[in-house]
Amino acid sequence: MSLSVALLIALVAFGASAKTQEVGLAELFPDERQARTMVVINKVLERFHYRDFQLSDAFAADVIDNYFTDLDPGRLFFLERDVERFGRTAGRLDDDLAKGKIDTAFDIFRVYRMRVDSRIDYALGLLQQPFDFTRKESYLFKRDEAEWATSEAELNEIWRKRVKNDYLLLKLAEKTDDEIREQLRERYTGITRRIHQFTPDDVYQAFVNAYTRTLEPHTSYMSPSTSENFDISMRLSLEGIGAVLRADNEYTVIQRTIPGGPARQSGQVQTGDRIIGVGQGLDGEMVDVVGWRLQDVVDKIRGPKGSVVRLQTLPKSEASGGRMREVSLVRNEIKLEDQAAQYFVIDELGNAPSLRVGVIEVPAFYRDFRAESAGQRDFRSTTRDVRALIKDLKADGVNGLIIDLRGNGGGSLTEALELTGLFIEEGPVVQVKDSFGKVEVEVDPDPAIVYTGPLAVLVDRNSASASEIFAGAIQDYGRGIIIGEPTFGKGTVQTLIDLDRYVPGDDTQLGRLRLTMAEFYRISGGSTQLKGVEPDIRFELGLQGVDHGERSLDNALPWGQIRPARFEAKTVFDLDTLKQRSAQRIIKDDGFGMLFDQARILSEIEAQDEVSLSASERRAESDRRDQVLKEKKAGFLRARGIEPVDEDADEVDEEALEKQQEVIDRILTQEAARILADMIVLRGADERPRAAMRD
Repeated sequence: MSLSVALLIALVAFGASAKTQEVGLAELFPDERQARTMVVINKVLERFHYRDFQLSDAFAADVIDNYFTDLDPGRLFFLERDVERFGRTAGRLDDDLAKGKIDTAFDIFRVYRMRVDSRIDYALGLLQQPFDFTRKESYLFKRDEAEWATSEAELNEIWRKRVKNDYLLLKLAEKTDDEIREQLRERYTGITRRIHQFTPDDVYQAFVNAYTRTLEPHTSYMSPSTSENFDISMRLSLEGIGAVLRADNEYTVIQRTIPGGPARQSGQVQTGDRIIGVGQGLDGEMVDVVGWRLQDVVDKIRGPKGSVVRLQTLPKSEASGGRMREVSLVRNEIKLEDQAAQYFVIDELGNAPSLRVGVIEVPAFYRDFRAESAGQRDFRSTTRDVRALIKDLKADGVNGLIIDLRGNGGGSLTEALELTGLFIEEGPVVQVKDSFGKVEVEVDPDPAIVYTGPLAVLVDRNSASASEIFAGAIQDYGRGIIIGEPTFGKGTVQTLIDLDRYVPGDDTQLGRLRLTMAEFYRISGGSTQLKGVEPDIRFELGLQGVDHGERSLDNALPWGQIRPARFEAKTVFDLDTLKQRSAQRIIKDDGFGMLFDQARILSEIEAQDEVSLSASERRAESDRRDQVLKEKKAGFLRARGIEPVDEDADEVDEEALEKQQEVIDRILTQEAARILADMIVLRGADERPRAAMRD
């Protein structure tokens, strides 16, 4: 995690305004308002946070460790003696924090700023020297678990390799020597410039978020200025490229793309891609954003509807230092209908040619609360849309139904309850346990069943929150089979608390706390937290040995279990036979073969923590991986009668690329349909194919 933990995750449509004025070192001291806020935060956490919390020496030591990590995730600035010196203050830090004393946080930041100045001066000096790219040496670019440097000489060597690596990356992008040196000068001086623009509120917010992250990863603090920007952004229409970003060391990374957004529709922006540069318009200067704060990158990317923004990215399929790609996107408002559920029918089932399976893609659990509160009876919602689509599919004579929740990050809890209700009689759907131990059972609000036929739910590692509630309930009732990857594991509930309410009669603004105050539990008793929903039939397509989702976060709440709710599970599936038949098909399927090759390459990249600083070795390694990925994809597409799109062309046919990606996305859907067809056949449903579709 990096310094921009303050907002954790930011939609590209949102962001704080970039600061332009330098803050003097003498200004970086805490004030009375911040001390008062610290006391209030302590009390709120102790009183209302879901996890039992009490300040202690051990907790304070972890806070300091996390603060150092947030400021310097790459171990590039601080020395071991800095960490040890401030680590010795942990014994009194818990007492200081209880009283609102936060001097240590500012002491550390002032040292950090001086260390940054020193390192950047050294890096700029290195740019005056030539580099030998024939020499065989490597650079450890994943430094989040590296030891802190013990001396200036050791830091100098780390920075020599770091600058050489930065230079090589741009050299492989075929930039000239002068262009490279100028771009790196701007990158390094930009680091200093942004650190010098940190206000006392910025320092305080960074420290408090290291503090809350030590407790639990979804609890965070927003200063009064950040809260104001958040309110402004929430009143604006959702205009941008439609992507969720996160900070990873010095890079801004695409965490996911939003259905209906320009990034998703372009087909050229993928989860895991790293943003290297941002340019305005068709020919505006490409500004290097490596090392920028997340908020400032967001601010650079967002803009008015209809305007063009260009992103320079390092694709996820490239290791640190591979080929860059430039993508032009037209900013647009992401409308509700663009994220609406839609359907298609699969009727080419080799294992059951007489059967037809309907697929309803649900990209989000949406509900137009504004229209609903205005009294509009025909407001849009996931459940209403899916209900209408099921009616159309019945008229189309399908024999089974798949609800596709891949990439669905959640949304309205009400919609998760109501959507579940389309497939079950009235009964419990999910349990919610609050910080006081009270458990509420949320139930299906409508006893009517819209669909009683064969059902499957397709999920992946990015299916989260409301998606996990729906999939878990369907699995617990035995109403359908869950197919895909283990889900994200986001089973906690957050609320936004205005801290001013805890100091009545005082006009001082303290900011807000995003607080974890409850947890979701399945009706069978286990939580969706951490473990997520384990599919009945699992597709092994993820990065091998790499944690994902909630499991990858430090201090995540553990999986838990409470008493099951009262419900009745009705259906038992012959899962062993379904798994066996699916495995036999997958071994021979060229689409899965391509996906397995992609996963192997991505796992190889993810496991890599060092890169060669030899230009020939780096180029050869990048070419090898690129060739494997392109050849496998091209072979699969041509077997489907599709000519692959040249994604490296100056002008990419985005419509053709989107259609190409749709074919790839449906590899898993096709197999899920075959699994469902097997289930129908095994249950004898093929002899009465229309009966299951009755109301």
